[in-house]
Parts: sequence; C-alpha cells; structure tokens
Amino acid sequence: MSTVNFRILNPVLATVREIAEVLNNTVNGKLNCTGEFTMPAGGGDITVTDPRASQESVILLEPHSINYYDHDPYIKTKNNGSFVIGQKNNGHSTTIGYVIIG
Repeated sequence: MSTVNFRILNPVLATVREIAEVLNNTVNGKLNCTGEFTMPAGGGDITVTDPRASQESVILLEPHSINYYDHDPYIKTKNNGSFVIGQKNNGHSTTIGYVIIG
C-alpha cells in the first residue's frame, strides 16, 4: 500500500499558520484518503488494511493498467480498519489505486 501523508495538526498546539496551510491544501485536493494495492494473478480475494476505512466508508477504485478490467474488482466487505476486494480469476496481476471517503 502506498499512502501519501500530508500534515496532521496537533489539536491543542496548532498555530493559525499551520491551520491555514492544512485548510489550503485541503481546498487544493491534498487529502489523506488515497492508497494503492496489487491484485495478484490467479484471482482470489485480497484484504486491504487501512485504518482510515470503516463500515460506512465509500471506497472508489482506480485502474492503473488495462489488466484492471480483466479482474473486474469490487468491494466485497468493509470493516473498521480494512476492506476486502473480490475479483474474477485471471492470469495477470495489476495495481489499483483507491480513495476512501468517510
């Protein structure tokens, strides 16, 4: 899993300048809600562990190669701290990006 980490504020000690920086980055789309994983060749479910995921999250998938469409991935289950991706069985691995909202 690849996760980009942007600044997280200390809830007690954050300065006005730090708050402005984080809010401006948020407005510009720099959110801590993305990652990626690799679907293995040969099929089977894969569990993605991410503490930002919850049962109420909306999880969007992004293809990183044409093999994505051979897998036909879908969100099978959502848990607090992880989610499971189901797929068709095929002979190619592929990397998939994701966004977690909520």
